[in-house]
Amino acid sequence: MEPSPAAHVPGLLRDDAWREAGSGESSARVLVSADGSRYAKVVGPDQVASLADERDRALWAASRGIAVPEVLAWEDTGEGAVLVTRTVPGVPADTVRPDQVDRAWTNVLAAARTLHDLPVDGCPFDRSLDAMVALARDVVDGGRVHAEFLRPEQESRDPVDLLAELTTELPTRREQQVADLVVCHGDLCLPNVLLDPETLEVRGLVDVGRLGVADRHADLALLLANAQDTWPEHARALEETLAPRYGSPVDPGRLRFHLELDPLTWG
Repeated sequence: MEPSPAAHVPGLLRDDAWREAGSGESSARVLVSADGSRYAKVVGPDQVASLADERDRALWAASRGIAVPEVLAWEDTGEGAVLVTRTVPGVPADTVRPDQVDRAWTNVLAAARTLHDLPVDGCPFDRSLDAMVALARDVVDGGRVHAEFLRPEQESRDPVDLLAELTTELPTRREQQVADLVVCHGDLCLPNVLLDPETLEVRGLVDVGRLGVADRHADLALLLANAQDTWPEHARALEETLAPRYGSPVDPGRLRFHLELDPLTWG
């Protein structure tokens, strides 16, 4: 695709030619600079706050030594906003060859553990169970659940019923998260983990707009499910090696709970 004419991008970006690179989960317009060194997310007025959240989380994570996109520029135009970040070199983890899956999985889990080992006391971002259930309730009540985000076993169900069932588990899940709160990525799936194409070492984590303190199972549930969907022939091995390679026991019940809750929070 040819670079976009300058007239089609906000003023902050008119110092260079940009081309379309896709869109984010929230329909943000994503552009990449002509030389590939920078990415820009462009949103309308209704998404400025969420893009500012991503900016703030990226700055915070970088200050704690986590490899995330470096924030280069920010502009709130009054009609929307633009966030420009430096490109993280690497390839998405979901693109590795079948013979590389085992090594990639080990490295991805190590990166997750490094993030989760950050002290939660210094993290100002809340992604706790109550916060996510409140978000889910807003999305469900507003009829904004994305059917394509639901797990196969959820697709035939009414989101209202799905959330009601999950809500009955809240007392137990609240008690469980107390001892397991960590700094979570918030959308820890393979495309958001970039690897060195040769060594398969993790080069960085992207799309950190949902980073915050949460039960570690919130990250692990998404990561395992996405890995199994991506590499179905390795599904059993991925599950069996999750806990030992991550380095802590994993509760299947909590994995299931967070996996079912997550699709109800995107709207």
